[in-house]
Amino acid sequence: MSLADNKCIPCRGGVPPLSNDRAQALLKELGRGWSLNDQGHLERLYTFPDFAQALNFVNKVGAVAEAEGHHPDLYLAWGKVKIEIWTHKINGLTESDFYLAAKADREFEPFRAVAG
Repeated sequence: MSLADNKCIPCRGGVPPLSNDRAQALLKELGRGWSLNDQGHLERLYTFPDFAQALNFVNKVGAVAEAEGHHPDLYLAWGKVKIEIWTHKINGLTESDFYLAAKADREFEPFRAVAG
């Protein structure tokens, strides 16, 4: 079972963020391109040949986020989309953040095939 096959679990707060060791282990399970930024959030930059495809990807990730009840920060620019994920209620990472990251990668696969 891949990370993308897991259902995001809503965080109601009151739980500690993942330890750095656990976050690093889960980061290794994600596809290339994901990193932890200076705030300890998951982050990845995706590139596209034009604005329309970048926007289409944002809409697909947005639909997944709504279905999962887990919402990333999405930054759209011409030919690129940055996704930043963390659990706002605890200002840290949970396993669900990694599930959502893997789901975003899954949504990117058709774009990779066209661009490749």
